[in-house]
Amino acid sequence: MEEPSGRIGKTDGEFSVAQFFQNGGYEYVRRYVGIDEAIRAYQFYTNNVAARFGMVVKVIVTDGGDDTNMEWQYGRGMVYPTKEVIERSLAEQEANKTEE
Repeated sequence: MEEPSGRIGKTDGEFSVAQFFQNGGYEYVRRYVGIDEAIRAYQFYTNNVAARFGMVVKVIVTDGGDDTNMEWQYGRGMVYPTKEVIERSLAEQEANKTEE
């Protein structure tokens, strides 16, 4: 079934969290969890000892369509969504509320 977004088989409400290491390897630390669990894992894996010392160089949260929803990088912090993307999203949400 094709959706308006163009993605096929998109799954809403399922998120995965992966951490990437200096050596190029990676591991999924959560798979197919709800948004609350994904955010808790993202916060943990971006603030633990491995992240602070640079052993972990990137942490991402992806949705069921495999789109990146959040990204943290060692030495840079959260790089996605950017401040501009967050502000635009909040403005769109506010505009949708006034239309209802």
